[in-house]
Amino acid sequence: MKINLLKKIGIIGFGNMGSVIAQRLSAQKDEYEVFVFDKEKSKLANLAGIKAAKDARDLAAQVEIIILAIKPQDFNHILKDIKGSTGNRLIISIAAGISTGRIEKLLGQARVIRVMPNIGAKVAESVTCLCKGALATDDDLELAQELFYYLGAVRIIDEPMMNAATAISGSGPAYVFYFIENSTLDPENIPEHARHDMMRRLEKAAQGLGFSTEDAAFLAANTTNAAISLLHKTKLPAQELRKQVTSKGGTTEAALEILTRGGSWEEAAQAALKRAQDLARRL
Repeated sequence: MKINLLKKIGIIGFGNMGSVIAQRLSAQKDEYEVFVFDKEKSKLANLAGIKAAKDARDLAAQVEIIILAIKPQDFNHILKDIKGSTGNRLIISIAAGISTGRIEKLLGQARVIRVMPNIGAKVAESVTCLCKGALATDDDLELAQELFYYLGAVRIIDEPMMNAATAISGSGPAYVFYFIENSTLDPENIPEHARHDMMRRLEKAAQGLGFSTEDAAFLAANTTNAAISLLHKTKLPAQELRKQVTSKGGTTEAALEILTRGGSWEEAAQAALKRAQDLARRL
Protein backbone atom coordinates (compact mmCIF):
# COMPACT_ATOMS: atom_id res chain seq x y z
CA MET A 1 0.00 0.00 0.00
CA LYS A 2 1.37 3.43 -0.97
CA ILE A 3 1.66 5.83 1.95
CA ASN A 4 0.78 9.45 1.15
CA LEU A 5 3.57 11.58 2.61
CA LEU A 6 2.65 14.74 0.74
CA LYS A 7 2.55 17.82 2.93
CA LYS A 8 -0.92 19.36 2.79
CA ILE A 9 -0.93 23.12 2.21
CA GLY A 10 -4.09 25.24 2.39
CA ILE A 11 -4.26 28.72 0.87
CA ILE A 12 -7.10 31.05 1.83
CA GLY A 13 -7.35 33.73 -0.84
CA PHE A 14 -6.82 33.05 -4.55
CA GLY A 15 -5.97 36.53 -5.77
CA ASN A 16 -2.75 37.61 -7.49
CA MET A 17 -0.32 36.34 -4.86
CA GLY A 18 -2.41 33.45 -3.52
CA SER A 19 -2.79 31.97 -7.00
CA VAL A 20 0.93 32.30 -7.74
CA ILE A 21 1.84 30.54 -4.49
CA ALA A 22 -0.69 27.78 -5.22
CA GLN A 23 0.65 27.24 -8.73
CA ARG A 24 4.31 27.17 -7.64
CA LEU A 25 3.67 24.71 -4.81
CA SER A 26 1.26 22.47 -6.72
CA ALA A 27 3.96 22.09 -9.40
CA GLN A 28 6.01 20.22 -6.75
CA LYS A 29 3.80 17.15 -7.08
CA ASP A 30 6.09 14.90 -5.03
CA GLU A 31 6.16 17.34 -2.11
CA TYR A 32 2.84 19.11 -1.65
CA GLU A 33 -0.91 18.66 -1.97
CA VAL A 34 -2.51 22.10 -2.33
CA PHE A 35 -6.02 23.14 -1.24
CA VAL A 36 -7.47 26.61 -1.86
CA PHE A 37 -10.49 28.64 -0.89
CA ASP A 38 -11.66 32.07 -2.05
CA LYS A 39 -14.93 33.81 -1.26
CA GLU A 40 -15.25 34.55 -5.00
CA LYS A 41 -16.09 31.05 -6.22
CA SER A 42 -15.51 32.03 -9.87
CA LYS A 43 -11.75 32.23 -9.16
CA LEU A 44 -11.73 28.52 -8.34
CA ALA A 45 -13.15 27.31 -11.65
CA ASN A 46 -10.99 25.06 -13.84
CA LEU A 47 -8.27 24.40 -11.28
CA ALA A 48 -5.52 22.04 -12.40
CA GLY A 49 -3.61 20.06 -9.79
CA ILE A 50 -5.17 22.13 -6.99
CA LYS A 51 -8.16 21.13 -4.81
CA ALA A 52 -10.91 23.62 -3.96
CA ALA A 53 -12.34 23.61 -0.42
CA LYS A 54 -15.99 24.48 0.12
CA ASP A 55 -15.16 27.11 2.76
CA ALA A 56 -12.31 28.33 4.96
CA ARG A 57 -13.20 25.99 7.83
CA ASP A 58 -13.30 22.99 5.51
CA LEU A 59 -9.85 23.93 4.17
CA ALA A 60 -8.37 24.35 7.66
CA ALA A 61 -9.60 20.92 8.71
CA GLN A 62 -7.82 19.18 5.80
CA VAL A 63 -4.32 20.69 5.89
CA GLU A 64 -1.17 20.98 8.00
CA ILE A 65 -0.18 24.49 6.95
CA ILE A 66 -2.55 27.42 6.34
CA ILE A 67 -1.36 30.32 4.17
CA LEU A 68 -3.44 33.48 4.65
CA ALA A 69 -3.36 35.33 1.32
CA ILE A 70 -6.30 37.58 2.13
CA LYS A 71 -6.75 41.33 2.36
CA PRO A 72 -6.21 42.87 5.81
CA GLN A 73 -9.84 43.97 5.97
CA ASP A 74 -10.97 40.33 5.65
CA PHE A 75 -8.79 39.09 8.52
CA ASN A 76 -11.20 39.33 11.45
CA HIS A 77 -13.95 37.48 9.61
CA ILE A 78 -11.74 34.68 8.24
CA LEU A 79 -9.80 34.08 11.45
CA LYS A 80 -13.01 33.99 13.48
CA ASP A 81 -14.34 31.43 11.01
CA ILE A 82 -11.34 29.08 11.21
CA LYS A 83 -10.45 29.56 14.89
CA GLY A 84 -11.88 26.23 16.03
CA SER A 85 -10.29 24.32 13.15
CA THR A 86 -6.66 25.43 13.27
CA GLY A 87 -5.47 23.13 16.07
CA ASN A 88 -1.69 22.91 15.99
CA ARG A 89 -1.43 23.95 12.34
CA LEU A 90 1.27 26.34 11.19
CA ILE A 91 -0.18 29.71 10.10
CA ILE A 92 1.66 31.70 7.41
CA SER A 93 0.38 35.20 6.67
CA ILE A 94 1.33 37.34 3.66
CA ALA A 95 -0.94 40.27 4.60
CA ALA A 96 0.84 43.62 4.83
CA GLY A 97 0.60 45.38 8.17
CA ILE A 98 -0.85 42.45 10.16
CA SER A 99 1.50 41.52 13.00
CA THR A 100 2.11 37.98 14.21
CA GLY A 101 0.89 39.15 17.62
CA ARG A 102 -2.47 40.16 16.24
CA ILE A 103 -2.94 36.79 14.54
CA GLU A 104 -1.92 34.99 17.73
CA LYS A 105 -4.49 37.04 19.66
CA LEU A 106 -7.25 36.29 17.15
CA LEU A 107 -6.55 32.55 16.93
CA GLY A 108 -5.32 31.86 20.45
CA GLN A 109 -2.23 29.68 20.80
CA ALA A 110 -1.02 29.83 17.20
CA ARG A 111 2.34 29.24 15.54
CA VAL A 112 2.62 32.13 13.08
CA ILE A 113 5.12 33.06 10.37
CA ARG A 114 4.74 36.45 8.71
CA VAL A 115 5.86 36.74 5.09
CA MET A 116 6.24 39.63 2.64
CA PRO A 117 6.71 38.42 -0.98
CA ASN A 118 6.74 40.75 -3.98
CA ILE A 119 5.59 40.93 -7.59
CA GLY A 120 8.70 39.05 -8.75
CA ALA A 121 6.85 35.88 -7.67
CA LYS A 122 5.10 35.98 -11.05
CA VAL A 123 8.36 34.93 -12.71
CA ALA A 124 9.75 32.93 -9.74
CA GLU A 125 12.01 35.84 -8.74
CA SER A 126 10.21 37.16 -5.68
CA VAL A 127 12.13 38.87 -2.91
CA THR A 128 10.46 37.44 0.19
CA CYS A 129 11.09 38.56 3.77
CA LEU A 130 10.08 36.30 6.69
CA CYS A 131 9.86 36.57 10.45
CA LYS A 132 8.39 34.32 13.12
CA GLY A 133 5.90 34.94 15.89
CA ALA A 134 6.32 34.24 19.59
CA LEU A 135 5.18 30.60 19.43
CA ALA A 136 6.67 29.58 16.08
CA THR A 137 9.77 27.37 16.15
CA ASP A 138 12.98 27.45 14.14
CA ASP A 139 11.66 24.39 12.29
CA ASP A 140 8.52 26.36 11.37
CA LEU A 141 10.66 29.17 10.00
CA GLU A 142 12.79 26.71 8.01
CA LEU A 143 9.65 25.12 6.54
CA ALA A 144 8.32 28.53 5.49
CA GLN A 145 11.68 29.27 3.86
CA GLU A 146 11.46 26.06 1.87
CA LEU A 147 7.98 26.95 0.63
CA PHE A 148 8.90 30.45 -0.49
CA TYR A 149 12.15 29.41 -2.16
CA TYR A 150 9.85 28.16 -4.92
CA LEU A 151 8.91 31.82 -5.52
CA GLY A 152 12.46 33.24 -5.48
CA ALA A 153 14.96 34.69 -2.98
CA VAL A 154 14.22 34.58 0.76
CA ARG A 155 15.51 36.69 3.66
CA ILE A 156 14.80 36.29 7.40
CA ILE A 157 14.46 39.62 9.20
CA ASP A 158 13.16 40.87 12.56
CA GLU A 159 9.45 41.67 12.66
CA PRO A 160 9.96 45.38 13.48
CA MET A 161 11.58 45.67 10.01
CA MET A 162 8.67 44.13 8.11
CA ASN A 163 7.03 47.47 7.32
CA ALA A 164 10.40 48.69 6.04
CA ALA A 165 10.59 45.57 3.85
CA THR A 166 7.21 46.53 2.42
CA ALA A 167 8.68 49.91 1.46
CA ILE A 168 11.80 48.39 -0.15
CA SER A 169 11.14 44.94 -1.62
CA GLY A 170 7.35 45.35 -1.77
CA SER A 171 7.15 48.82 -3.34
CA GLY A 172 10.71 48.86 -4.74
CA PRO A 173 9.85 47.34 -8.14
CA ALA A 174 7.63 50.37 -8.80
CA TYR A 175 10.62 52.68 -8.23
CA VAL A 176 12.49 50.72 -10.91
CA PHE A 177 9.54 50.77 -13.31
CA TYR A 178 9.02 54.50 -12.77
CA PHE A 179 12.73 55.19 -13.40
CA ILE A 180 12.72 53.19 -16.65
CA GLU A 181 9.38 54.65 -17.75
CA ASN A 182 10.74 58.19 -17.42
CA SER A 183 14.15 57.58 -18.99
CA THR A 184 15.52 56.90 -22.46
CA LEU A 185 16.47 53.34 -21.48
CA ASP A 186 15.42 50.45 -23.70
CA PRO A 187 13.52 48.07 -21.38
CA GLU A 188 14.71 45.15 -23.53
CA ASN A 189 18.36 46.10 -23.17
CA ILE A 190 19.11 47.87 -19.88
CA PRO A 191 22.86 48.49 -19.59
CA GLU A 192 24.74 47.29 -16.52
CA HIS A 193 25.60 50.83 -15.39
CA ALA A 194 21.88 51.71 -15.26
CA ARG A 195 21.05 48.47 -13.40
CA HIS A 196 23.75 49.20 -10.83
CA ASP A 197 22.62 52.81 -10.49
CA MET A 198 19.12 51.62 -9.56
CA MET A 199 20.56 49.05 -7.14
CA ARG A 200 22.63 51.74 -5.41
CA ARG A 201 19.62 54.04 -5.08
CA LEU A 202 17.50 51.27 -3.56
CA GLU A 203 20.32 50.10 -1.30
CA LYS A 204 20.78 53.64 0.04
CA ALA A 205 17.03 53.90 0.60
CA ALA A 206 17.03 50.58 2.50
CA GLN A 207 19.89 51.71 4.73
CA GLY A 208 17.95 54.91 5.41
CA LEU A 209 15.10 52.79 6.80
CA GLY A 210 17.43 50.98 9.19
CA PHE A 211 18.46 47.86 7.28
CA SER A 212 22.00 46.58 7.84
CA THR A 213 24.51 46.98 5.01
CA GLU A 214 24.18 43.28 4.21
CA ASP A 215 20.37 43.18 4.24
CA ALA A 216 20.12 46.43 2.25
CA ALA A 217 22.46 45.09 -0.45
CA PHE A 218 20.52 41.80 -0.65
CA LEU A 219 17.11 43.45 -0.91
CA ALA A 220 18.25 46.11 -3.37
CA ALA A 221 20.04 43.75 -5.75
CA ASN A 222 17.32 41.11 -5.82
CA THR A 223 14.44 43.59 -6.03
CA THR A 224 16.04 45.47 -8.93
CA ASN A 225 16.88 42.28 -10.80
CA ALA A 226 13.37 40.90 -10.24
CA ALA A 227 11.78 44.07 -11.64
CA ILE A 228 13.97 43.98 -14.74
CA SER A 229 13.26 40.27 -15.22
CA LEU A 230 9.53 41.02 -15.13
CA LEU A 231 9.98 43.53 -17.93
CA HIS A 232 11.91 41.02 -20.02
CA LYS A 233 9.73 37.97 -19.38
CA THR A 234 6.26 39.53 -19.45
CA LYS A 235 7.02 41.97 -22.30
CA LEU A 236 4.68 44.42 -20.57
CA PRO A 237 5.46 48.16 -20.56
CA ALA A 238 7.08 49.56 -17.41
CA GLN A 239 4.00 51.77 -16.94
CA GLU A 240 1.68 48.74 -16.85
CA LEU A 241 3.85 46.84 -14.36
CA ARG A 242 4.09 49.95 -12.19
CA LYS A 243 0.29 50.08 -12.08
CA GLN A 244 0.14 46.42 -11.06
CA VAL A 245 2.30 47.15 -8.01
CA THR A 246 0.35 50.27 -7.02
CA SER A 247 -2.77 49.84 -4.87
CA LYS A 248 -4.97 52.86 -4.19
CA GLY A 249 -4.02 54.32 -0.82
CA GLY A 250 -1.13 51.89 -0.39
CA THR A 251 2.58 52.20 0.30
CA THR A 252 3.63 52.26 -3.35
CA GLU A 253 1.23 55.08 -4.16
CA ALA A 254 2.75 57.14 -1.32
CA ALA A 255 6.25 56.53 -2.67
CA LEU A 256 5.32 57.40 -6.24
CA GLU A 257 3.78 60.69 -5.10
CA ILE A 258 7.26 61.65 -3.90
CA LEU A 259 9.00 60.46 -7.08
CA THR A 260 6.60 62.37 -9.34
CA ARG A 261 7.51 65.55 -7.45
CA GLY A 262 11.19 64.95 -8.11
CA GLY A 263 12.01 63.39 -4.75
CA SER A 264 14.76 60.84 -4.16
CA TRP A 265 14.32 57.10 -3.70
CA GLU A 266 15.27 57.60 -0.04
CA GLU A 267 12.42 60.08 0.40
CA ALA A 268 10.06 57.80 -1.51
CA ALA A 269 10.92 54.84 0.73
CA GLN A 270 10.39 56.98 3.84
CA ALA A 271 6.94 57.93 2.55
CA ALA A 272 6.13 54.27 1.83
CA LEU A 273 7.23 53.25 5.33
CA LYS A 274 5.10 55.99 6.93
CA ARG A 275 2.07 54.83 4.91
CA ALA A 276 2.73 51.20 5.95
CA GLN A 277 2.90 52.24 9.61
CA ASP A 278 -0.29 54.33 9.29
CA LEU A 279 -2.14 51.44 7.65
CA ALA A 280 -0.95 48.99 10.32
CA ARG A 281 -2.28 51.27 13.06
CA ARG A 282 -5.70 51.46 11.40
CA LEU A 283 -6.09 47.69 10.98
